[in-house]
Amino acid sequence: MELLMAMVVPGLMLGVSLWGLVRKVDLWNALVAGAGEGLQVCVGIAPALVCLLTAVYMLRASGALELLGQVLEPALSAVGIPTETIGLLLVRPVSGSAALGVGAELLAVYGPDSLVGRTAAVMLGSTETTFYTVAVYFGAAKIAKTRYAIPAALCGDVVGFLAASWAVRLWFGG
Repeated sequence: MELLMAMVVPGLMLGVSLWGLVRKVDLWNALVAGAGEGLQVCVGIAPALVCLLTAVYMLRASGALELLGQVLEPALSAVGIPTETIGLLLVRPVSGSAALGVGAELLAVYGPDSLVGRTAAVMLGSTETTFYTVAVYFGAAKIAKTRYAIPAALCGDVVGFLAASWAVRLWFGG
């Protein structure tokens, strides 16, 4: 099994390379073009990421995030969500990159095997960047009025946060 797992990435690379050769694709130019597009995406999202992470850090440094956590602690505890994840709960619907930053900080502070770390990781995988997704898809379809899409999607995020917390507690205890 370990050998199979160790061969997944090299196998994928070999498979993609063979597919490109059969289709007569210039693999080097395709790789360089893809890397260039990836860097452009990074440059494009960096300002928003810096602003959102700065806002989260400012809220945390000012004590506002801790105060909000204390206010919401009874409700969050009642449904099984660790209060330490409040920053993630607030940022995730807005920005996936900022949510990854908050999640990485939670993992660094509490550890990946802690209840908070596991819950944050599962929350990141089970929720969506609602506002970004709605903006992209509704913009592509030229739909101006979202009607009930945002409230419904935010309800889905709440369910995702709850299910993530419950699943971690069910499978890992806590």
